[in-house]
Amino acid sequence: MYFLNNSNKMFFTFILFFSTLITISSNSWFGCWIGLEINLLSFIPLISSPFNLLASEASLKYFLIQSIASINFLFVILLKMTFFKNFLMDNFFSIMISSSMLMKMGSAPFHFWFPNIVEGLSWFNNFILMTWQKITPMILLSYYFNKNFLYMMIIFNIIIGAIGGLNQISLRKLMAFSSINNLGWMLFAIMISENLWIFYFTMYSFLISIMCFFFFNLNMFFINQLFINNISPLIKINLLINFLSLGGLPPFLGFFPKWIMINFLMNNKFYLLTFLFVMMSLIIIFFYIRITYTCLMLNYFKMKWLKISLKNNFLWLMNFFSLISIMGMILSTFLFL
Repeated sequence: MYFLNNSNKMFFTFILFFSTLITISSNSWFGCWIGLEINLLSFIPLISSPFNLLASEASLKYFLIQSIASINFLFVILLKMTFFKNFLMDNFFSIMISSSMLMKMGSAPFHFWFPNIVEGLSWFNNFILMTWQKITPMILLSYYFNKNFLYMMIIFNIIIGAIGGLNQISLRKLMAFSSINNLGWMLFAIMISENLWIFYFTMYSFLISIMCFFFFNLNMFFINQLFINNISPLIKINLLINFLSLGGLPPFLGFFPKWIMINFLMNNKFYLLTFLFVMMSLIIIFFYIRITYTCLMLNYFKMKWLKISLKNNFLWLMNFFSLISIMGMILSTFLFL
């Protein structure tokens, strides 16, 4: 893998992880801002490539968007230092800080850059963007937020994430809209407790890593490649299992964190929000099933353009991940009984 053989990439990856730790362990807003800047400057060399124009374009777009969010954040924290005793400004400060963080993580309604940038990146960089890059803004958001504003953002995320993915033909954009939808769940999880957010985020990262790992090894970027390429039925079934798990269908592992969230929502009488969460999850499961069902049912007898031959190690890993997806929910249910 290019990443492992390149010392520069390894160095910038280390700085990327280290900058997140700087931000979340900082005791001042200014320290958080410095950590965010180090994070931005270490991620750009990872995504830019002299051999890929799309990646270079994506890195430039990413830099501009993150710079705007950082300037906004810096402006607000300087204002906050000036009007420190003014409690009337508290709501304004919390909304502005939340907006900056939501823009940084690609949350709706500041999500327009996210699918476009995802389209230009490799699967490994996509995985970092959809998981690790969300940790810092999410933690900072949990320090200082306006509840009503965040409820509105959660509703935007779950609706846009579900509706936006319906007409996509690119697998990367599909994963991006799935990420936006899951962001709605994660924002609500962090409002409840950090432990619940860590649990949800870990599960989500595990499931998205499986999908990125599959598509990277199968070298797939568009939905029609699932039909055109000569893929064995076993791999198709593995993809079906992990797609459904990511969508949150019981009894797969992906349903477990959503189940805990729905339980909390119902206990606290958030009936309308529960209804929205469940309905939008159904839409996501619908387009996942539509892809995998077509992929399983369409079987051409003619010559294929590409015959995919995979190593045994990869097949074993795929089967192992799928087994975790199936058994995870069942085992975790017994643990909680």
